[in-house]
Amino acid sequence: MRLENKVALITGAAGGIGREASVLFAAEGASVVAVDLDREAAVAVAKEVNQKGGRATAVGADVSRAADCEAMVAAAESEFGRLDVLFNNAGIMHSDDDDAISTDEQVWDLTMSINAKGVFLGCKFGIPALRRAGGGSIINTASFVALLGAATPQVAYTASKGAVLSMTRELAVLHAREGIRVNALCPGPLHTELLMKFLDTEEKKARRLVHIPMGRFGEAKEMAQAALWLASDESSFTTGATFVVDGGITSAYVTPI
Repeated sequence: MRLENKVALITGAAGGIGREASVLFAAEGASVVAVDLDREAAVAVAKEVNQKGGRATAVGADVSRAADCEAMVAAAESEFGRLDVLFNNAGIMHSDDDDAISTDEQVWDLTMSINAKGVFLGCKFGIPALRRAGGGSIINTASFVALLGAATPQVAYTASKGAVLSMTRELAVLHAREGIRVNALCPGPLHTELLMKFLDTEEKKARRLVHIPMGRFGEAKEMAQAALWLASDESSFTTGATFVVDGGITSAYVTPI
């Protein structure tokens, strides 16, 4: 049991990577706080975990709101007594996200508020809880587009994930000697509802797929497996890492400086 006796809070837990991570972390021994804007969907995930013999509770929260982030961390400590793993995974990819000329300011603000500010607020309230637990692991979901431009325009999403990656590095340096590890999970293109709703034509899918050396989209379960390693003590000497799980796309297109 790789997460035995640990308490893990996972945002965006109702679907995709978050749901898979909630189920997997619980199967590996963690008590899970499943957080999502859609509370009913989070309740369904927690119910699934509990029916499989795990331990989970659900919290409804808007990660762009400080009060909600404070409350979700408080719920973890109230329900399970501590917090050991914080998986800041919630994010959006707006269907109207495009290039700088075409993207509406409201789309930019909403994307940054959830994808970047949400990670900041999770850390703002989660780090004191990890300190109280004597240390722990923070995993922030960034993206391969934080490392290279996307073939399909999505300027707000790309910028937000770049912010997550930079924030992760700084927090890792600041908190390393407190026993708090902070790493960024950078998924490649995934066969999830989030991306498939954005790549809403066969042409868009083909433009993305042609760049992936493995020739397929990744699966949310594969990202959950990567997050499990970062959450566990197996990664005890890993902090500030850009953990890329992308089917080889960045190896094909990023040139080392």
